[in-house]
Amino acid sequence: METIFSGIQPSGTITLGNYIGALKQFTELQDDYNCYFCIVDQHAITVPQDRLQLRKNIKSLAALYLAVGIDPEKATLFIQSEVPAHAQAGWMLQCVAYIGELERMTQFKDKSTGKEAVSAGLLTYPPLMAADILLYGTNLVPVGEDQKQHLELTRDLAERFNKKYNDIFTVPEVRIPKVGARVMSLQDPLRKMSKSDPNSKAFITLLDEPKQIIKKIKSAVTDSEGIVTFDKENKPGISNLLSIYSILENKTAAELEQQYEGKGYGDFKSDLAEVVVRHLEPVQKRYYELIESDELDRILDAGAEKANYTANKMLKKMEKAMGLGRKR
Repeated sequence: METIFSGIQPSGTITLGNYIGALKQFTELQDDYNCYFCIVDQHAITVPQDRLQLRKNIKSLAALYLAVGIDPEKATLFIQSEVPAHAQAGWMLQCVAYIGELERMTQFKDKSTGKEAVSAGLLTYPPLMAADILLYGTNLVPVGEDQKQHLELTRDLAERFNKKYNDIFTVPEVRIPKVGARVMSLQDPLRKMSKSDPNSKAFITLLDEPKQIIKKIKSAVTDSEGIVTFDKENKPGISNLLSIYSILENKTAAELEQQYEGKGYGDFKSDLAEVVVRHLEPVQKRYYELIESDELDRILDAGAEKANYTANKMLKKMEKAMGLGRKR
């Protein structure tokens, strides 16, 4: 069985975009792959965090992973900082990475532009991400378009390490869904939906109440034509809403165009809001059952134990390949 690894930062309640671009895929993959799903809290501290809020976000994200359908009997769910091999392997891969290639990373440029100072961790984020992936012999990494560049660097670092030291790493492939990989802002459909958007109308979180969801979808930016047609270039707003509808209801854009032929955006948005509310209702119910439960902690303890076992085996191979420690 091939291995899949994916990680999400605990930087606030995840959005509908995160769900469509990542979590929904995970539930579909866990039956056919050996899956490791990681809450990457060490990545979160590359930018300033409130420690109490961070801890709250970590548990909340773990509960959401399970609430959307991740089965701890099939997949390994764990917190990055509870597996020390990630930080150790991340340092070793920093020593294989080049400053120039790290400075070229689009996310580093975006997050550092206009700032008086940024942490060194923001620059060296990609080697830690590479360590996350490579420690588990990962074959496939399901990511959104925005992480594709980091995955390409992960592949480069794996190949460079294999060539320079020892051929121990599996070089992972990128898995990007054809539809819905990049859900856009409801207020600016040319930008990705993000929980850090200062306009709360721009995104839907998985824990938004039904009234909030309906209001946000009804106020979503479209165009003046009023014709429900998928045309990403000329009609990005309605095309984004069609993508969301398409993924959640497992219908093609063409089927939805036919369904709403002769109807306006009002009818379409009302129906889409109902679809989203209906889809999130069981997720929210399960989340609130888990969030303060002993069950959540038991699952995370078991996940950390399994992840430590696997990661430490690869870490020892890395240390031996690079000549670290004493020969035994």
